[in-house]
Amino acid sequence: MRVVILTQYYAPEVGAPQTRLAALARELRRHGHDVEVVTAMPHHLVGRVHDGYRGKVYAREIIDDVKVHRTWVYAATGTGVRRIANYLSFACSSLLGLMRTARPDVIFVESPPLFLSVPGWIAARARGAAIIFNVADLWPDSVRELGVMNDGVVLRAAEWLERWSYDRADIVNAVTEGIGRTLRERKGVAANKVRFLPNGIDVEMFHPREADRDLRRRLRLDERPVFLYAGTHGIAQGLQTVIEAAKLAEPHTNIVMVGSGPTKPWLIDLTRRMGVRNVRFVDPVPLHAMPGYFSLALASIVPLVDKPLMYGARPSKIFPSLASGVPVLYCGRGESAALLEHAGAGISIEPENARALADAMIALAQNEPLRAQMAERARALAVERFAWAPIVDAWLRSIEAQFPHAASARSASSGRPESSLRSV
Repeated sequence: MRVVILTQYYAPEVGAPQTRLAALARELRRHGHDVEVVTAMPHHLVGRVHDGYRGKVYAREIIDDVKVHRTWVYAATGTGVRRIANYLSFACSSLLGLMRTARPDVIFVESPPLFLSVPGWIAARARGAAIIFNVADLWPDSVRELGVMNDGVVLRAAEWLERWSYDRADIVNAVTEGIGRTLRERKGVAANKVRFLPNGIDVEMFHPREADRDLRRRLRLDERPVFLYAGTHGIAQGLQTVIEAAKLAEPHTNIVMVGSGPTKPWLIDLTRRMGVRNVRFVDPVPLHAMPGYFSLALASIVPLVDKPLMYGARPSKIFPSLASGVPVLYCGRGESAALLEHAGAGISIEPENARALADAMIALAQNEPLRAQMAERARALAVERFAWAPIVDAWLRSIEAQFPHAASARSASSGRPESSLRSV
């Protein structure tokens, strides 16, 4: 089967979709399928195209033995008109990349942004391919619930495009069980079109290891326990709660916050204004460097704002923590909270409650037997349920009825070895 992955974000950028889609490409190739990627010039979170890509309309490169076609994008961060222009610019230019791939059997469209369903459909019609629409976030529901966009013409147009996208897709993937239920029960997607393709983790890259003392020195951390936040600094994460909890737990904790996003400058200023001295902000680092940060962590912090839409979330930042044998302090409700509590791999905390988060950090820091038990269960959960190979294998079995090429490729799988992602 020839698969083209259409996504606005891909390596060497760092983030959930980039990591997820690189793993999907690797696993598809391991099963003998041909994979190409059409994506934008790297620009995510920084508001400018990366050096080496700037000024180009089209570029082609090889990443992890996968051919990657890149097209021009108007780089922008945050919300509003400039961000919409960012999405639309790549939706238009991506057609150039889509027409330069080998003729595909399937076009796998990553959403958000929702707009990519249009060039995906155009290319599929022109080249006789099927469409898999992968829903990682229920946009536009999320922008309405977070207050990013008010009801009006633009939001109604986005809702129309959402319905159109689901109708045109041959398969609609859900990244979480909650998204799957919403697609079937509220969005009107036929149950036989919905498939489950959850986030996973490379359990060989991320595993329990000795603390990286050199990194600890570079971060200028004292001997207080380290709690790690690693991911996007955005509206949905409600990271003000982490800063407030850091202040409350200051004698007992160090907080390391790795990543970038639209709220990061404001968070840095808030930390300064509150006089918080136990928080270290770190710029985004390559995926291969993240195991070192997890090696320092007593636990990771995964917060979300207290919105009903978030109850079905399964944040990807949970999984490297689990695989590293690092318990998760999950500030949220619903699917992920139940998952962690049931497995004994973390603690669920009321969202946007700084006092509760501070108390949980202090309690875990003072109870090493409990932390060690959670660490062991976290690793076991990652290996048993969230390793990429069985996840993709189960998903491929679920689509074989629609795509007979999948079955024939599996029976003739080349068994080529996996290779680690390299930056370009």
